[in-house]
Amino acid sequence: MLHVVHHVDYMAPPPARGTFKFDKYQLVMTALRDSGAAITEHAPDPCPREWLEAVHDPSYVEEVFSQTVPREKERRIGFPVTQHIASRVRHTNGGTWLAAQLAMEHGYAANSAAGSHHALHDTGAGYCVFNDLAVAANRLISEGHAERVLIVDLDVHQGDGTASLTAGRQDIFTLSLHAEKNFPVRKARSSLDIALADGTDDDGYMAELARHLPDVISHFGPDIMLYQAGVDPHVDDKLGRLNLSDGGLTARDRFVVQQARQRGIPIASALGGGYGDDQRIVADRHARSMLAMADENSRWTDPDNNALPKAATR
Repeated sequence: MLHVVHHVDYMAPPPARGTFKFDKYQLVMTALRDSGAAITEHAPDPCPREWLEAVHDPSYVEEVFSQTVPREKERRIGFPVTQHIASRVRHTNGGTWLAAQLAMEHGYAANSAAGSHHALHDTGAGYCVFNDLAVAANRLISEGHAERVLIVDLDVHQGDGTASLTAGRQDIFTLSLHAEKNFPVRKARSSLDIALADGTDDDGYMAELARHLPDVISHFGPDIMLYQAGVDPHVDDKLGRLNLSDGGLTARDRFVVQQARQRGIPIASALGGGYGDDQRIVADRHARSMLAMADENSRWTDPDNNALPKAATR
């Protein structure tokens, strides 16, 4: 069973400026619904303002809520922040929070958007307005759901915003595997950064992931994992520089979920990046990613799709 979070506001009209396309989010859901797999859809509430202000500059939060984001910040984001965008990002942030809650019940759950890992304290960047990963991690700890949160970022681009927003915290660990020469030019410092050479293929990628992720989990001991599951490391991605195949992405996603669930750790994924001229192809990659993770999670749940306790994992 795939528990997936989705909201109608995840889609937005084409921006007046910029090239970002929002139609893939509906196409992802179409692909999931057409797959024949067992799916339960959940609609998130909008993220409360105070949750966003706990991570982002309240003045910037006000700019987004009132649609008064300065033009220079909008250029950095990549599109104008309209009323629809303001509603959208509140729901996508609420979506990652809800996915985390569902993961604690079922072992794994997915947000069909978000993974906005470039958003910084006082501005958005790289198609990201608010950083749902940092917001959710902070709230999980604040509300006592977790003492330690591991954010695994396997988007082709470094999670610079997440690293910056959580820098110095001992209760949040950020792991980023990314293309060394890709955006952003100036990288932040994650808890652990693994910079990959252009053209890294399935074998090279999985060797690095297998070398580092199990050790990070063992040494940090997270209570929950948030996974930025961007599909832009794919060889055909328009903005990627890595050479993962369809099978390589599936192996990556199954490995991440397996490493979490065999230790009894819940894991929630956010969609992350994926770019191409044909949005249906990109949406299919995202859908296959979520379905593969849900299938791997099914090995670690009881017949009613509830997460097995740590003592019962196998």
